[in-house]
Amino acid sequence: MMSYALVTGSSKGIGKAIAECLAKRKYNLLLVARSEKLLQGLAAEISQRYEVDVKWLALDLSELTAATEVKNWVSQNNFPVSILINNAGYGLWGNFHELPLEDQNNMLRLNVFTLVNLTYLMIPELMLQPKSYILNTGSLAGYQAMATLNLYAASKALVNTFTRGLRYELKDTNISVSLLSPGSVRTNFMNRAGIHHLQKMSEKVSMDPEEIAAIAVKGMFAEKTEIMPGFVNRFSAAMVKILPKSLIETVVASTYKKKS
Repeated sequence: MMSYALVTGSSKGIGKAIAECLAKRKYNLLLVARSEKLLQGLAAEISQRYEVDVKWLALDLSELTAATEVKNWVSQNNFPVSILINNAGYGLWGNFHELPLEDQNNMLRLNVFTLVNLTYLMIPELMLQPKSYILNTGSLAGYQAMATLNLYAASKALVNTFTRGLRYELKDTNISVSLLSPGSVRTNFMNRAGIHHLQKMSEKVSMDPEEIAAIAVKGMFAEKTEIMPGFVNRFSAAMVKILPKSLIETVVASTYKKKS
């Protein structure tokens, strides 16, 4: 029997698409997200379509104890985990001093705290398998400061650098660590973040979750350091490295500025 892939934020979007890609490769799945209804339906669908074992845990991953709860669930059920996909996350749009602090703390707990803690807790489990993988979902947003998406970009900057550093630390172990850095995705991100006025523009350069997931899974198994789907995204990342930071920050601020 194949081992399990643990996928957070797996009820929709990239997480759901990655789960399906892994099921096609006959990996059993451990799905963790907040919506019990979505998880239950997805688990039944994937299990029937791909003939794999799918377990699910409905949990608010922004809670301080979330990572420990996930680890306890895995340990108590003796699930052999060889893949960890840290995908859960979201953004908030607005000026830092105007957004509710607790909402921003909630985002940081999900984007950063749970990801870091779950990775730490799962590494011993991953080391028990002949070969294991960690894939963390960062973002193109993590390569520059972004006014009105300030803490979101900062949280993804941490994910980006943490993942690359962790890869080096684990390079002589059985665990391969990869970073997924997508740009704009056709998901509910814009609506949840509240950036409604950029929805149409975003659609022009956005990629489908299924396309990103296929590239991500292929890159993970190829043990790539960083996986950045799409030429536009790779070009943008290259420009960030070349152009002055002040110019990049001005352009980004102008693009994402709040409309009166």
